[in-house]
Amino acid sequence: MAFELMSLPFPKDSLGPTISARTLDHHHGKHHATYVTKLNEFIAGTPLEKQDLESIIKATANKTGTERKIFNNAAQVWNHDFFWNSLAPNGGSSPPEPIKKRLDASFGSFENFRDKFVEAAVGQFGSGWAWLVAKDGKLEITTTHDADNPLITSGHALWTCDVWEHAYYLDHQQNRAGFVKAVVEQLANWQFVGKRLAEVER
Repeated sequence: MAFELMSLPFPKDSLGPTISARTLDHHHGKHHATYVTKLNEFIAGTPLEKQDLESIIKATANKTGTERKIFNNAAQVWNHDFFWNSLAPNGGSSPPEPIKKRLDASFGSFENFRDKFVEAAVGQFGSGWAWLVAKDGKLEITTTHDADNPLITSGHALWTCDVWEHAYYLDHQQNRAGFVKAVVEQLANWQFVGKRLAEVER
């Protein structure tokens, strides 16, 4: 089956000033769209053409050659789909009480979670992703390089922030920390986190 570019789950001009419509034009309309196009090209006529996205990612992880190219594009499609769902206009601020209790239990407080998440995101050298994951009944922060994600590492993804430069450079230049902090405080979609948590712990 041919994959399609996911529509943004919010108006393109609704995430400013943290993420501008101009950034989304490039990030969603060009970068994300290109991953979808290339993935369809690479899997056309292969057995992977009939598999879902997560199955393709797991089947091609840690491979080389063409399979590595398939993995990179499939994982980046999945990562970006997940990232858009992680954002919400007028999100962020204080999480709902059930989520706040889980963050408090794992990190001491929401503020500690925010600071540790920003620290991890800034410490991710080069391109990659910062993730909030559920693992062994606790919440943890992890990072991945390039297209890698928790589907092939460890834990169940609950929330993510893209720290590739194209995610923030037009709006924040080199200030990755300021971008990530603003995403956590102003755009985090805690309803999505709650939904993911319920799915992985049922």
